[in-house]
Amino acid sequence: MRLHVCAVGRLRAGPERVLADDYYERFNRTGRPLGLGPVVEHEVEDKKGGGMAAEAELLGRAVPAGAVLVTLDERGKVMTSPEFAAMLGGWRDQAREVAFVIGGADGIDPSLRGRAEASVSFGAMVWPHMLVRVMLAEQLYRAATILAGGPYHRV
Repeated sequence: MRLHVCAVGRLRAGPERVLADDYYERFNRTGRPLGLGPVVEHEVEDKKGGGMAAEAELLGRAVPAGAVLVTLDERGKVMTSPEFAAMLGGWRDQAREVAFVIGGADGIDPSLRGRAEASVSFGAMVWPHMLVRVMLAEQLYRAATILAGGPYHRV
């Protein structure tokens, strides 16, 4: 199952890019034998200043047809890493592609949020969208290690 990270903004060179790439590489290596991966990034930018609605349109176009749509949103479900892994494992058995959507500074437009099959929150605090990308990359890797029975995740 291919995973897509569809995000507003560019993750340029720097510590966030290094961390995200490291976790994506780890995920791809660990997930491949489990039928997970690779992760493909889709970065969009609203250069015309259309706000959340314009970003939602760009993000919607980045999501592959038929993919399970998951938003990363403060209103989403807070879950444990094993719960996230179980959700990912369930999709692996039912879908060919999953798209995780990360909005811009103002969040995700309700029209796109309403289409999501799931919404995940990394807690009640609001995180910069560039850090959310790193946190998602790490949780994808952690989920793969949980599903593989590896020692990375400790209870």
